[in-house]
Amino acid sequence: MSQSTGSASFPGESLGVVRRLGHRFSATLTVGTIIVVIVVLVALISLFWTPYDPVKAFPTDRLQGSSALHLMGTDKFGRDVFSGILYGARITLMVGLISVGIAVMIGTPLGILAGMRGGATEEVTMRGADILLAFPALLLAIMFGAVFGASTTTAMVAIGIGSIPGFARVARSGTLQVMSTEYVLAARASSQSAFRIARRHVLPNIAGMVVVQCSVTFALAVLAEAALSFLGLGTPPPVPSWGRMLQESQQFLGTFPMLVVWPGVAIAVAVLGFNLLGDGLRDRFDPKLNGER
Repeated sequence: MSQSTGSASFPGESLGVVRRLGHRFSATLTVGTIIVVIVVLVALISLFWTPYDPVKAFPTDRLQGSSALHLMGTDKFGRDVFSGILYGARITLMVGLISVGIAVMIGTPLGILAGMRGGATEEVTMRGADILLAFPALLLAIMFGAVFGASTTTAMVAIGIGSIPGFARVARSGTLQVMSTEYVLAARASSQSAFRIARRHVLPNIAGMVVVQCSVTFALAVLAEAALSFLGLGTPPPVPSWGRMLQESQQFLGTFPMLVVWPGVAIAVAVLGFNLLGDGLRDRFDPKLNGER
């Protein structure tokens, strides 16, 4: 009797575990989405309004603490930190969008091509991606900066090129799975063109994987842009950038620590939001997690 009771309770316990995991996944996606929406709204607000001109210096107001006039204080040039944070969100989103756009527009077609053609095409494409992996975005930005000069455009292009291999690998992996399905075999048997198969069957089925990769790469782009700006290889002064705000404030870490805290928190929150969004989307699109739903 006791054995049958234990067996009967097991499905209920398993169902409870699945439900808890589902709640966790939903919470991750929800929190990530909320944070990302807030970052986007902040960037959009900065297009139309900031408390002060983020690039205008007021030497008489330098190094002031938080107050009603300056919510986050002022920096060593007397610029309003809150205005700089708002404007920096715009720069961060622009760099992320352009760099991820470059990576997805180049890496995804290459991955699909490699997965569909196979053979020498796949070998050459993936070995090229492996070679590109040896040149991270930071190194590419240094090289591009030496040739073209440090700028936001240089940072965007470097981050985008450095992210191509990730999209190529994801697209190839998904394409190989789709190409082995019966409906694709039927499409090939009916003499459909490779382009038609890619457009109608492959791309829609790997779109979820690509979206997840976009979110994760966006988080990495935020960090890369901050690092490049910190090193002086990103957005040039006087345009506010979270990374450069950190670099300019590090000398005041002992006396005015909040100058470092504000841009640091902004970077951390943005990266957290896109990472949570990526994790939530991965949980949502993962067939191993959703196959039983």
